[in-house]
Amino acid sequence: MRFNTDRNVAIIGGGIGGLTAALAFAQSGASVTVYEQAPALTEVGAGLQITPNGMRALDKLGLGKALAASGIAADAVVPTDAHSGKPITRFDLTAQSPRYRFFHRAVLIDILGRGCEAAGVRVELGARIGEVRPDGSFQHGADRVKPDLTVGADGLHSTLRPLMNKADKPFFTGQVAWRALTKVNAVPPVARIWMAKGRHLVTYPIGNNWLNIVAVQERGQWAKEGWHHPDDPGNLRKAFADCSWEVKSILAEVTHVNLWGLFRHPVAQRWHTGSIALLGDAAHPTLPFLAQGANLAIEDAYVLARTCDETADLQAALPSYQSKRRPRVVRAIEAANSNARNYHLGGVKRRVAHLGLKTLGTVAPNAFLNRLGWLYDHDVTA
Repeated sequence: MRFNTDRNVAIIGGGIGGLTAALAFAQSGASVTVYEQAPALTEVGAGLQITPNGMRALDKLGLGKALAASGIAADAVVPTDAHSGKPITRFDLTAQSPRYRFFHRAVLIDILGRGCEAAGVRVELGARIGEVRPDGSFQHGADRVKPDLTVGADGLHSTLRPLMNKADKPFFTGQVAWRALTKVNAVPPVARIWMAKGRHLVTYPIGNNWLNIVAVQERGQWAKEGWHHPDDPGNLRKAFADCSWEVKSILAEVTHVNLWGLFRHPVAQRWHTGSIALLGDAAHPTLPFLAQGANLAIEDAYVLARTCDETADLQAALPSYQSKRRPRVVRAIEAANSNARNYHLGGVKRRVAHLGLKTLGTVAPNAFLNRLGWLYDHDVTA
């Protein structure tokens, strides 16, 4: 990126996308302030997967060594029959460059935060943002702040998105998800997808003997959105009570679990207005079936900063940013939605699908990565 030292950028939201954007803008020479309503830069106790497409952007921002030292390099994705506990096949990830990695969210936030600090980003914690106007100005305490660019990285319930889009009409997918961590002895660095009729479980290690668990069940009973709704671990165990001893032994160790309903939101038609731009979940909420929520936000952040750096006129830069990003995001979300169906097959369809996976893993072991080449091989820094 070339240096643009006369631009003042405000980032609303200090999550993964917001901090990535702050770092990218600061490295281009902009003066950057992050406004985060939480009292500290932190994240919920959960894991996430940073795939090669996300890693390329973070590496370009100078975080590669810190990420390699803190994340677990993934060896494989292992689809597994949840009832028998037997692996169906194994898709190797070791040939990828950069490596696919597992992280605790708080660790990634810390790395991004330290990168922002080193780049001179100012962070306002406990920031309650008042009225935001279409010109990008907003109320912060007694002050009216008017940056050159205001970036909405404020997540699923973004306060900036309605400024440029009609009210969302999300719908309940008929699925709920649990998220939990549990302590385990040494486990291999793989993501296991335990598949059963109408539900599935994903497990992978995130360091310090923590195993990350995301479980999804189809059901008609509605649940609230958001990760912060506690549930009884017994409900999670009951949902998978007919599965293998290994699944039951993992869930037996869970002491705290959060539950949320999965709602499908439309991708925003407009990601910008005036001197405001959206990124991440503020523009395109993503269901957790492709491990791309954080990765797409990271990509958005890098492309937004680069496009604004290359084009002095924001009225030209922001439409260009959206045109570069929206088609790819739509494709990724459609792929995630397809996974939601494929993981939960039953009966004959389930047996046929599992046989197909097993055959694919034996006859064409690289087919999995080839099929997702458009996703994992993408390089927003090119």
